[in-house]
Amino acid sequence: MLAIGFGVAQPAAAATRKVPAEHATIQAALDACSAGDVVLVAAGEYRERLRLPAGVSLRSEGDQQRGELGLRRAERTVVRGEGLEGQGPGVRMAAGSTLDGFTVTGFGRYDDALWNKHHATQGNEQPHEHIGQFGAPGVGIDGVDCTVTDNIVHHNGDTGIGIRGGLDKSCSPLVTRNVCYRNMGGGIGSMQGSTALIQHNECFQNFFAGIGHSGASPIVLNNECYENIRAGIGVSEGARPIVRGNRCYRNRRAGIGVRTGAETRPVIEDNDCYENAMAGIGCEEQAEPVIRHNRCYKNALAGIGAQSGARPIIVGNQCYENEAAGIGTQEQAQALIVANECRENREAGIGVRNGAQAVISRNRCVENRLVAIGLPDGSRAIIHDNFLVRTGGTPPLVAVKGGSSAILSGNSLHGGGVAGVLVEGHAWLDGNQFQGAGPGQGSAVWVWPNSELSLTNSRFDGYRSAVQASKSAVSIRGNEVRNFEQAAIVVKQPSSPAQVHGNRALATRGDQRVLDVDQPHGDLADNQLVPAPAADQKASPQP
Repeated sequence: MLAIGFGVAQPAAAATRKVPAEHATIQAALDACSAGDVVLVAAGEYRERLRLPAGVSLRSEGDQQRGELGLRRAERTVVRGEGLEGQGPGVRMAAGSTLDGFTVTGFGRYDDALWNKHHATQGNEQPHEHIGQFGAPGVGIDGVDCTVTDNIVHHNGDTGIGIRGGLDKSCSPLVTRNVCYRNMGGGIGSMQGSTALIQHNECFQNFFAGIGHSGASPIVLNNECYENIRAGIGVSEGARPIVRGNRCYRNRRAGIGVRTGAETRPVIEDNDCYENAMAGIGCEEQAEPVIRHNRCYKNALAGIGAQSGARPIIVGNQCYENEAAGIGTQEQAQALIVANECRENREAGIGVRNGAQAVISRNRCVENRLVAIGLPDGSRAIIHDNFLVRTGGTPPLVAVKGGSSAILSGNSLHGGGVAGVLVEGHAWLDGNQFQGAGPGQGSAVWVWPNSELSLTNSRFDGYRSAVQASKSAVSIRGNEVRNFEQAAIVVKQPSSPAQVHGNRALATRGDQRVLDVDQPHGDLADNQLVPAPAADQKASPQP
């Protein structure tokens, strides 16, 4: 039988071109390539600006043996830009191309004096302006899918690795296992529609963020970002990345920072943010991040902070041993704060201040040095179903001060200093459980002059009194008080007729009473003093 050929062209075998054995320069070898070819570069220093063709792989010779910073072959194979004419990226990627195992350095002007100045001032003097210009990065990815892996990119005058997409450009490159440091932009910048996968990179001591985002939606996984002048990871200008599993520490500002507009909506989850000079995770300027299941600890400010009108959803995080609050909101921020654990922070477990608003539900605030939850300065909060505890110390567990307003319902409060809840503003309490250490502890609820309290259906055990109110408006109904000192409810010089009705106090001594009200006006009926059970009688201290 005869074989019949139909003239179908067979693809040419991929070629491997070697530098300098076969080509004197890397670019000469690249220019000789077709898609699928590989350029293999021997260790050495190459002073040239590179442009990769589509579908070509550029790789340094050697194996995957580690060196001091990255792969040993990347440390030994250097593409250097000092003294070269021209502009643009040091290495420009193309569709389907790969850059594997090089040091890329010296493209653009690195300014050590400027770097040191802004490092010393924590970036406070850097211009607060819109970012996202592509510029002249060390490695440039401009609207193409490609792979950039195992490179060391440092001391460039712009971003280390810059990634730009666009409305009419596909741009989902893989950027992985690179080391980016001391660049005069970010370590890695993802902008203008990029949907890159950025994972397992190490970014440190960069002029801006370790990894920065502007108008982009990449996936950012398992990177290590530290000692950058701004955030470890920065998100702004309508960016919506998924930021997961990263370690951000010892950055000069936040570990992860989110800002600039309501369209900036990242998902930030399962990251470790610690020992940063500002917050572990911070958001501001109307940004609306989802912040969940992160661990933020030992930061110089809050574990998680929100300000300047930000609207975060903060769920399931652990915030501990921070120098300020575990979770802090201020300056018109509006936060949903649910199921977090805030423990052993030097100030509040959760703080809401300077006109901020919050819904605070199902959180655990344990042994924070000042308050479990604090609302100074005209703030507002709904506080529901939280577990709050502190043993020892003078401050209250919950402070509603400076004309702030709070609704507290279904919370479990254990301990407190001068009070369980201090009110210098407006507070509505319903269905809460208060457990003190004994009658000498202080009042469960202490109401300051010119304040307003509504207290219903709550239970008190082990405080000097359930309520100590002075020159304030109070409505106290349907509560039960155990193990108190002399008067269960104390109201002095009320600012309006007191409404104290239907409360029940369990007496352990003959000198105890339900009410101590110095102006018998208002509704003071149907309050009961009944003998405490035998167990309470035995446990109660005698005068």
